[in-house]
Amino acid sequence: MMDKKLLDILVCPVCKGPLLYDKKQQELLSLGSRLAYPIRDQIPVMLEDEARHLSLEEVEQWKSC
Repeated sequence: MMDKKLLDILVCPVCKGPLLYDKKQQELLSLGSRLAYPIRDQIPVMLEDEARHLSLEEVEQWKSC
């Protein structure tokens, strides 16, 4: 479970935009940079090299939520 206070202060290190929490995938999503940062052992890994790229479909799906 991601700490709400931590999620409120974290931003994408690439675009400095807000992050969304994907509980199912255990990732923090940046729609602005189209990156998904993994959460390992309840610790967000906020490194661009560790992030996976989001598809346009994934971005559109999250924008509609």
